[in-house]
Amino acid sequence: MPILRLAWKSLLNRWATAGLTLFSIALSVMLLMGVERLRVEARESFANTLSGTDLIAGARTGGVQLLLYSVFRLGHATNNISWESYLDIAAQKSVAWTVPISLGDSHRGYRVLGTTTAYFEHYQHGVNEHLAFAQGYRFNDLYDAVLGAEVAKKLGYELGEAIVIAHGASDVSFARHDDKPFKVVGILERTGTPVDRTVHVSLEAIEAIHIDWQNGAPLPGLSISAEQARNKDLTPKAITAVLVGLKSKISTFKMQRFINDYKEEPLTAILPGVALSELWSVIGIAENALLIISAFVVVVGLFGMLTVLLASLNERRREMAILRSVGARPGHIFTLIMGETAVLTLGGICLGLGLLYGLLFIARPIIEAYYGIYVPLGGLTHYELLLLGIVVLAGFVVGALPAYRAYRLSLADGLSMRI
Repeated sequence: MPILRLAWKSLLNRWATAGLTLFSIALSVMLLMGVERLRVEARESFANTLSGTDLIAGARTGGVQLLLYSVFRLGHATNNISWESYLDIAAQKSVAWTVPISLGDSHRGYRVLGTTTAYFEHYQHGVNEHLAFAQGYRFNDLYDAVLGAEVAKKLGYELGEAIVIAHGASDVSFARHDDKPFKVVGILERTGTPVDRTVHVSLEAIEAIHIDWQNGAPLPGLSISAEQARNKDLTPKAITAVLVGLKSKISTFKMQRFINDYKEEPLTAILPGVALSELWSVIGIAENALLIISAFVVVVGLFGMLTVLLASLNERRREMAILRSVGARPGHIFTLIMGETAVLTLGGICLGLGLLYGLLFIARPIIEAYYGIYVPLGGLTHYELLLLGIVVLAGFVVGALPAYRAYRLSLADGLSMRI
């Protein structure tokens, strides 16, 4: 204990250098633990992009591709589902609800999704969180539109404004449905999911804007106005995909097999959770790379401590020699340096955790609002404790080198004058 007190006083005597070393270790630990916590919560948030949906059905394709275009609005469907097939799926006894979706149009770079009002009732994200309106209400009229939070914010839209939908992903003048503008009647709360980047309209509206189009272009000599379209049969001929909720989880695989073996047309049904896990296994390489970078930052911080301790030894040779001359043994000198290492490492970890929790307390609402990632302020997990244990062990290993060098310094070497 006297040696540890001496180590503490020695660090206080060199408070500027010791403080910088302590702070560098703290920043390294904060970055390591922050990345680890964000990595875990980002994975959970990704897995909860869509919740409460038992199956997603679409045209025959790969499970990840179906997930990408139906949930993340990325890519395009290989084919559509006929309206008759959709009605057949919805009529199955085990089906509690369905949400048909139709994709293919856009508005100023944002995807347009055609659906029914069931979308606002049954679509869930996070931990079974339903969609909520920040302003307005769901679409009622044929030409009503509901905007995701990001669409409204980035484009500066408010309730009552008129917007024009373009055919396909490119918003060019010749592809716009200028004759059938929509009115913004609702803006959704931010969810941190692709819903924020989506313009929602009714399935009938999708049919209405394409009623005088064929093969992606207006029909020559045919022009049907917005009001005339209201009087036409706007029953969809096909949709892109359908979200399915079942009455019982037990029937999930039976219903999936029914859709996969559907005889009228080739269809695919996927379990969203399984497909999300497959997709994360592909894109999750980045999280491991980020964790490795954070680990290297910790290594850099520890090597900074090593550099400071080694540099200080040359200045403290006479101090060590005096300690030896008053009865300190080589083991005491070794313990002194290791004590300083322990104080710097453990102090850096404590300070780093304090900085991490303080930063999370401030930034958590922002991260949740803009990225949909909920980062809890709970205690350390077993894996986080393991990481900290590795940092402590690495700190002692790094500190052993200057401690051994001080241990090897002789009394005569310390008292002699070098020119």
